[in-house]
Amino acid sequence: MSHDTLRISTEKIDEAMVIRLDGRVAGPWAAELVRVWSENAGLFDQRKTTLDIRNVTYVDEPGKTILRDIFDQTQAELLASTPWTRYLAEEVMRNRANHVEEEL
Repeated sequence: MSHDTLRISTEKIDEAMVIRLDGRVAGPWAAELVRVWSENAGLFDQRKTTLDIRNVTYVDEPGKTILRDIFDQTQAELLASTPWTRYLAEEVMRNRANHVEEEL
């Protein structure tokens, strides 16, 4: 995968949903995440959701907006593993009571 792209994958595990992001959530890739989320948001109703951002390399402001929207709508657990992704998770959850689960 090129470092200039975004891979979006969703997976149902038991009664939970995982959204896994790999790459850049910026520019056209942030718009693609908006499209994918809009088409699939109904799958996440009443399910525990995990947003895995461990392999995100960059996020612009529109990217942060869609990540916040996903978090606000699902109260997703955020998976972060590096100082930068932990910082990103804190930005997404700013002023919210949830926590970041660290995965090493």
